[in-house]
Amino acid sequence: MYHPNAGVPPQMQQPPMGPQGPAASYPSPHQHMGPQQPPHPGMQSQPARRLDPDHMPSPVQVMEDDQRNRSGIFYTNQKGMVPPLVTTNFITRDEGNASPRYIRSSMYNIPATIDMMKQVAVPFGLVVSPLARTLDEEYLPPIINMGEIGPVRCNRCKAYMCPFMQFIDGGRRFHCLFCKATTEVPPEYFQHLDHTGLRVDRFERPELILGAFEFVATEDYCRNNTFPKPPALIFLIDVSYNNIKSGLVHLLCSQIKEIVKLLPKDEGAEKSNMRVGFITYNNTVHFYNIKGCLAQPQMMVVGDVQGMFVPLLEGFLCDPTESEAVIDSLMEQIPTMFADTRETETVLAPAIQAGLEALQASECAGKLLVFHSSLPIAEAPGKLKNRDDRKLLGTEKEKTVLAPQGNVYSSLGQECVAAGCSVDLFVFNNSYIDLATIGQVSRLSGGEIYKYTYFQADLDGERLIADIKHDVSRPVAFDAIMRVRTSTGVRATDFYGHFFMSNTTDMELASIDCDKALTIEIKHDDKLTEEDGVYIQVALLYTSCGGQRRIRILNLSLKTCTQMSDLYRCCDLDTIINFIAKQTVFRLLESSPKSVKENLVNRCAQMLACYRKNCASPTSAGQLILPECMKLLPLYVNCVLKSDAVSGGSDMNIDDRSFIMQAVTIMDIPSSVVFFYPRLIPLHDIDVDSDELPPSIRCTSDKIRDDGVYLLENGIHLFLWIGLNVDMEWIQNVFGVQSAAQIVIDRTSLPVLDNALSVRIKLVIDSVRKERHRCMRLTLVRQCDKLEMVFKHFLMEDRGMDGTASYVDFLCHMHKEIRNLLS
Repeated sequence: MYHPNAGVPPQMQQPPMGPQGPAASYPSPHQHMGPQQPPHPGMQSQPARRLDPDHMPSPVQVMEDDQRNRSGIFYTNQKGMVPPLVTTNFITRDEGNASPRYIRSSMYNIPATIDMMKQVAVPFGLVVSPLARTLDEEYLPPIINMGEIGPVRCNRCKAYMCPFMQFIDGGRRFHCLFCKATTEVPPEYFQHLDHTGLRVDRFERPELILGAFEFVATEDYCRNNTFPKPPALIFLIDVSYNNIKSGLVHLLCSQIKEIVKLLPKDEGAEKSNMRVGFITYNNTVHFYNIKGCLAQPQMMVVGDVQGMFVPLLEGFLCDPTESEAVIDSLMEQIPTMFADTRETETVLAPAIQAGLEALQASECAGKLLVFHSSLPIAEAPGKLKNRDDRKLLGTEKEKTVLAPQGNVYSSLGQECVAAGCSVDLFVFNNSYIDLATIGQVSRLSGGEIYKYTYFQADLDGERLIADIKHDVSRPVAFDAIMRVRTSTGVRATDFYGHFFMSNTTDMELASIDCDKALTIEIKHDDKLTEEDGVYIQVALLYTSCGGQRRIRILNLSLKTCTQMSDLYRCCDLDTIINFIAKQTVFRLLESSPKSVKENLVNRCAQMLACYRKNCASPTSAGQLILPECMKLLPLYVNCVLKSDAVSGGSDMNIDDRSFIMQAVTIMDIPSSVVFFYPRLIPLHDIDVDSDELPPSIRCTSDKIRDDGVYLLENGIHLFLWIGLNVDMEWIQNVFGVQSAAQIVIDRTSLPVLDNALSVRIKLVIDSVRKERHRCMRLTLVRQCDKLEMVFKHFLMEDRGMDGTASYVDFLCHMHKEIRNLLS
């Protein structure tokens, strides 16, 4: 267990004890007075502090401790068991609660009363990644076919059969722990009970013993009571001047053959059942007939983009294997057909409408991959004005440029989700493209945005193709609806992510994949009892890649408590940060940045003050006492405040800010952990014989030496910082030059050199990239070069160039706020 006084000088040590055992304790930050800037705009200035930052809680240490103490097998057989950190290597054994890879709660001991919930101020949130990847050693949720009777459900609340249902009356009825109702067991599902009151066939029925499983859906769960066709994938390629000139069109067409080979398939299937189609567009929209029996593909042009229609049905969506020769021919022809174009004014909404209507005409769900390059200014529906004014970022008026202009793309997104059509936008902008507006079609349909500003095929092509291949091949569910059911006393109230809601309970997703998470706030309706606990069931109704309608069920049981110390002992800080980050980004579109940030700081102080007041033994007022499992809360809240998603000002452009805000909105917890507190890995003394990633260090310039080399990544950016005094032999082996000054820093990859160190460094970079779902562009940064400021911007423990707080500044401010609340 973490020792609260580790590294603290003896004269400053105090061993505070709370009812739950050790708390993390730190000396007062107010020991040396002197002038100091306020850590965040709007905060009051306070005394300087001169304590060693190394004595403050360290994320690296917390992760290492958890890895040491909690790696191995995690059994889910206990109600309210806090899982290992997402950064820990563990194997889940599902024994009644779903794997924490699928669902995590911000707290595993829920306050029994609304009043207690308000006092602690800790949010009760769930982060759900229903299609998260599992490890090879873990079992996939089994697929259960109940035949014509379909899934067995509670008559009142419609919760699905799961380990939380209790059989009574000799097995003829079951008692629902969600709503307390009793339901008759269908005769086909009846089974006798043993002497303990459990069904004798429970070990043959996954839904009675597992936390995660799937039911095969009956016709009642399908659109129009008709089983769906397999989904389709449509490529929409902007063939205007920008995309031709950058090499994008030629590159994409040259790689389509390899890309379509990666279409996902159902478990056990020999090949994918998904079909593909192709549309190109500039100021008109072009469809292609790729039927396998044709000698050549046929092109049909829709010139009137005001009234979009699909000029062909048969031959547009085809099996890529059967139509391989025709698709190959089309991919050779497209770059040639548009090679001499001078067209710079493009449409966008009509092209998306074309893809949507093609899916609707084929009566199938699917996904559009849209490759677009410029602000749509052609005369057509969805034409946009240029409202690029980055000076508004960071001001009270920033929401005017971060919210969409008009509702064309929002309405289009709603049309898409209603038809089971999701939209992924691949954007290649050289100037303002208004992601805040066009991105609505991805946000509402469950899609995603990828951005490649100033794209050049020779520099960025490899990264783009890696992203497309990952996007196309990853586990995905189509035409989905997700609902969260809770036991009596609590309910789901607020929802964050990429989806659309036409009512207050159902999240509609045209698609959701293994990399996306949905975040849900749960609030009290009534008093809870300690005996009952809290039960959560997430149901995702969806169409698989092979066209099978299924329902994925995730179950989670939590404890309830009347003692605050029990709550503070059972929190999951990474889930709390994921939740408050998404809530903060959402609120920035409605309220002023100043009030949103102040509310976040106040909430953080309230959480810690409540702990200090109710759970820690009396100690000196100068002592900073933090709950053990939330000792990194001040650091992480400061990281959220400093992040580009929340505080990105006029030093970035509006599209970059919109892109980051949307990226945060869909992040799962592994992604948000590294986004808010980047990983910093020293490479200068790497062991060339090891296969392991070198251990990370704290994200601060205090840990960076001018004779060192460091890799920094946050899931979006990847930097390699090279000190000017790095060993010459190291530079020679990795870069093939004599000194750091000779390195060509414009390149985005390392040279291929025949030595062990070069191979090892490249493997480390590849390994880091593979852990993220976007292929991060490598940026080389040499000490004292202009780009160093960008690199330092991501050293989250340091004071920001814009005056934002360092870790110790913020801890000092937080301590003052806590004392104010307690006085």
